[in-house]
Amino acid sequence: MEEPPVGTAKGLLYFTDGSLAYAGHYIHEGHHPVHTHSFMEIAVVTGGQGTHRSLDGRRKLQVGEVILLRPGVWHGYEDCESLDLYNCCFSTELLHRELAWTREDPLLGYLLWTAPNSMQRRGMLVTRLDAQALKASVVHLDALDRLGRQSVDRHRGDIIGRLTLFLSHLARAVAEQRASGSRPAHPAVVEAMRLLEARLAHRWTLTELADELHLSPRYLVRIFKTTTGLPPMAYLAQHRVETAASLLLHTDQSVTQIGQAVGWADQNYFARRFRAHYGLSATTYRQRFTHNAVGLRPSTGVPVRA
Repeated sequence: MEEPPVGTAKGLLYFTDGSLAYAGHYIHEGHHPVHTHSFMEIAVVTGGQGTHRSLDGRRKLQVGEVILLRPGVWHGYEDCESLDLYNCCFSTELLHRELAWTREDPLLGYLLWTAPNSMQRRGMLVTRLDAQALKASVVHLDALDRLGRQSVDRHRGDIIGRLTLFLSHLARAVAEQRASGSRPAHPAVVEAMRLLEARLAHRWTLTELADELHLSPRYLVRIFKTTTGLPPMAYLAQHRVETAASLLLHTDQSVTQIGQAVGWADQNYFARRFRAHYGLSATTYRQRFTHNAVGLRPSTGVPVRA
């Protein structure tokens, strides 16, 4: 079998041929060190046993469990005995471009945009696939793995299609485990999310955001919270801290500069928000993960510097 189109440089994983997404099958023994990454990662347990370590503590893994991690979230594996994992990775660039439409889908929007960003989950979502859904998901992951050895120019639609089919299985599993039903995102909520993300450093107020959307602040909070589980300013905070984590790992900017770049000029406030999300100070996060981080730059195949 040919090697997948993935290389390493200074401890960073990167796509060597401009791939859009990657799926790989791995068996872990013993301990896999705590690390973080600058892309979306989904780990599917297909066999063996082990313990997942994260900010939420230690979790014994079972076949069928799926762990979705937003960029910047740190995690690792312990006490692994033939822990059989399928890892699926794709960049936030892909999420904001080819998969941008998923914001408006009631199931995929919750899986990728809403649930992991909630205050309680802090960038991580755990779900479980039954035997039938797991089998179907592995079919798509196997196909995505094989597509990684093909030309992106000739198979772009296939890659995005297989990734979407896999994500759809996860989204349905999450929906079945939710107490409340799913509904499409309100168009104003989708637009609000895009506005906040596009002007991250701007000193947003709820009134200004509501004015941009020609809505009352109270109504905006209600529909935004119904869709995302968070009020608009809390959603903005999640996006800011995620971006700050990436800047800490992949730039030489000072902590002060990074706080300003994401819209938190008050360093004490930045420090509190960062620690609340990742359980570590910004300085400790940088020291611990700069040399043990994973990054992808799928559009160019160039490794991201840590």
